[in-house]
Formats: sequence, C-alpha cells, structure tokens
Amino acid sequence: MIFFLILCISANAQMECMLGVGGKDNETITKVFELTQEQQKSLKNWSAELKVRNDILREKAEYLMKKNEESSPEVLVTVSIEYQVILDSMKQNIRMMDKRLLGTFSEVQYERYTKLCNQMTLRPIYVNKSVDEN
Repeated sequence: MIFFLILCISANAQMECMLGVGGKDNETITKVFELTQEQQKSLKNWSAELKVRNDILREKAEYLMKKNEESSPEVLVTVSIEYQVILDSMKQNIRMMDKRLLGTFSEVQYERYTKLCNQMTLRPIYVNKSVDEN
C-alpha cells in the first residue's frame, strides 16, 4: 500500500516523504487517501501542470548537454552545476505539487499520510492547515 511513496532528498539528513503527484501512481494516491471528486480533479490538473513545468526544464537540460558535448573538462564542471540546478528545480516542482495536494487533505487523510511516512521513517511534508487557501 505504501509503495507509491517516492523519496526525495531534502536539505536535512532525513528523507522527505513524497506522494509523487504527476507520477505513475496518481491512481494509487486516489485509492489510498480516498480522494474526493474535487481532490481528484485537482490532482489531475496539478499533474498536467507539473508535466508542462518539468518538460520545459527537461528540454533545457537536454539542450545544455547537447550544446556542451565536446566541451573541455573545465566547462563541463560549470555545466554540471547548471544541470544540477535544473534537477533541483524539477524536484522543487514535484514537492510543490505534493504540498498543494496535501493542503486539500482532510484531517483523516493527512493523518493517514503522516502514519505512512512514519512507518517508512520519512519526514512528512508539513502543511499549515490554519491558512485555508480555498
């Protein structure tokens, strides 16, 4: 049941507990957390938005690599730093979409999420429920 949770390295030593919105497990997320119709609609929309955002970054990364295929080792060091920035941006996009979905969770859904994360010794993404964005 918890196989759909993916891992993402955070700034801390402990791994962050990611849902993986936009990945191949949207159906599993829907079933495990018993998403409402509105939540399912949001999940679908945010998954599409994530794909667009990360496709742009992926194309940028591919262009960067192709442009520098024949570069010197010194240039490749700079390119690797630029490439890592792109990868970090992609990870941040994934986390942002997960956090959006978590923000729609009921108390019961969020508790289920935190319990699953704790079972896997992962750090749940904190969502401030005192601010209702809806």
